[in-house]
Amino acid sequence: MPLLWLTLIVLAIAGAGYVLGRSRALASAGGDSRHLHSLPSYYGANVALKSVVPAIGVMILWLLLQPLYVGSQVSGTIPDSAVAEGSSRSLVMAEVRRTADGLKNAVALGEMTTEFATDPDADLAEVTQSLKDAGQIVTADVTQDILRGAQKYRAMNATGYFVMSGLVILIALAGVFFGLRETQKEFRARNVVEAGLKAILIGAASIAILTTVGIVLSLVFNTLEFFRLYPFMDFFFGTKWAPSFSGRGGASDLGILPLLWGTFYISIVALTVAVPIGLFAAIYLSEYASPRLRAVAKPLLEVLAGIPTIVYGLFALLTVGPLLVKFFGDDGLGWMQSGTAVMTAGLVMGVMLIPFVSSLSDDIINAVPQAMRDGSYGLGATQSETIRQVVLPAALPGIVGAILLAASRAIGETMIVVLGAGAAARLSMNPFDAMTTVTAKIVSQLTGDADFASPEALVAFALGMTLFVLTLGLNVLALYIVRKYREQYE
Repeated sequence: MPLLWLTLIVLAIAGAGYVLGRSRALASAGGDSRHLHSLPSYYGANVALKSVVPAIGVMILWLLLQPLYVGSQVSGTIPDSAVAEGSSRSLVMAEVRRTADGLKNAVALGEMTTEFATDPDADLAEVTQSLKDAGQIVTADVTQDILRGAQKYRAMNATGYFVMSGLVILIALAGVFFGLRETQKEFRARNVVEAGLKAILIGAASIAILTTVGIVLSLVFNTLEFFRLYPFMDFFFGTKWAPSFSGRGGASDLGILPLLWGTFYISIVALTVAVPIGLFAAIYLSEYASPRLRAVAKPLLEVLAGIPTIVYGLFALLTVGPLLVKFFGDDGLGWMQSGTAVMTAGLVMGVMLIPFVSSLSDDIINAVPQAMRDGSYGLGATQSETIRQVVLPAALPGIVGAILLAASRAIGETMIVVLGAGAAARLSMNPFDAMTTVTAKIVSQLTGDADFASPEALVAFALGMTLFVLTLGLNVLALYIVRKYREQYE
């Protein structure tokens, strides 16, 4: 049963429980709601919560645990001969899961019949071609062991979903039964419902934390798999990035230093553009602009923040790059060979970051107490002297935090780099050379032709983990500085 239909059935049962609970509460009070401890709606809500919360909770828990159980069962059926040298059983299981998803999509799209998808002796060439026709990325021909593992994985998942559907519906019905059983006029339904809602809100607030934990764990496990196949020191201290897609990593150079250099170089150029312009704009809007002008100018400036980054990338590729080549290329100073360069991406990324820096800095400058300005004016200082010697020093910790947050945003940018800076991984000081960044290579490694069980694909997770640590450190430092500043004046 599709999850959407299962969810709708549970909600329908809960809705029926709400109506029955409300009616039963009124009946227990002789039709007079004044004899009830709580409003009739609380009794209905109590029945609905007892129905929907356990049922949805079991469904979510089942969906989280079933892949782990099924994966462990299928992994035990994979023979050792299916694990190639330089690979591992977990990487083979990743191929099994991808093939199982491909079989499901191929059947749904009509590229293969259900009988063919479940036939363990199906022609492997036809299976591989059907998966490609269904839009599945296939890096290598499907082997017999992977096909059988994928079929078993798919069959066990289907059985698990069927069992889960029946169990969830039974739990929802049982919740209605127990909720109606305790629905009497003396029952403190309001207290129970409010406690239940509080628990739901706590669970909702925990989703962000659990999501972060899930992201980190997925990066950590795949990064460890990568370092089992590729030397740790060669990755972090290698000065050459040259992945080879001919085999399983034997001839690849996957040093991260050229990518980190390109990332930081482009970010520095972007901040060189964004920080002065954004800070000056914030000073003007906060200290000089009239309220009427500020009400118009600030929203117009922040429109830049809503433009998709792919549009900025096209702007870099089609406008900024050719413009720079006109002045710094062969027809000008001769410094620039093509429109894709560090300077192109840095300038456009700086434009993108201007509203980010200006908006945060404007809020921080406005947070400086007016009494400090008035005291400066009382001592005879001019407005510019007050801004330079009083307002900016007081707002400096918050401004530094805003700059660090902008830096983390620049480090994580992808589309502007892909279209504006090129794809060359090199260590160069020339801002008119083409370079690339960590994020751009993450995209290229996961969308290329590398086998997912190879270092050339798994290196994307190591790159992502490195980038995660860098941006997390910048964000923590920025939030610490901003919080320390706010505590000083609040």
